[in-house]
Amino acid sequence: MSSARNRIAVYPGTFDPITNGHIDLVDRAAPLFERMIIGVAESPGKGPALPLKTRVELARKAVAHQPNVEVRGFDSLLAHFVAQVGGGVLLRGLRAVSDFEYEFQLASMNRHLIPEVETLFLTPAEQYGFISSSLVREIARLGGDVSGFVPPAVVDALQAEWQRNKH
Repeated sequence: MSSARNRIAVYPGTFDPITNGHIDLVDRAAPLFERMIIGVAESPGKGPALPLKTRVELARKAVAHQPNVEVRGFDSLLAHFVAQVGGGVLLRGLRAVSDFEYEFQLASMNRHLIPEVETLFLTPAEQYGFISSSLVREIARLGGDVSGFVPPAVVDALQAEWQRNKH
């Protein structure tokens, strides 16, 4: 693996929506790499609550303070996206033991598809370990306050989305 590839990390996910836990991971990983690319997956199979364009915009706002981090949407196989952007490291977050089995499967599959790319797991700071995008969506959908879990722009976007879907 070339050393130039190792300096570009790709942090893929649906980010539906991006949470303070995701941002914590970006803030801790960004200094480790020359460039970091947040790859926002279209993931139509997951039926995202927010459109891809909105998720990309929210992620860009959330990490605007990190000069070496860029956000891109993608609708291809992750292996193809990583190759397209020249990534050498896949960054993944592990919140709990329950995440491990799924993440281990993904890492093993990616090792077969893109053997030149390593997967790096980071754990969130303790105060973010319980936050998940699906819980945030559900709380917001039911009218709960999610402001402690996501940036203000995400709170606004979720409220707007639920209002749109009510009518």
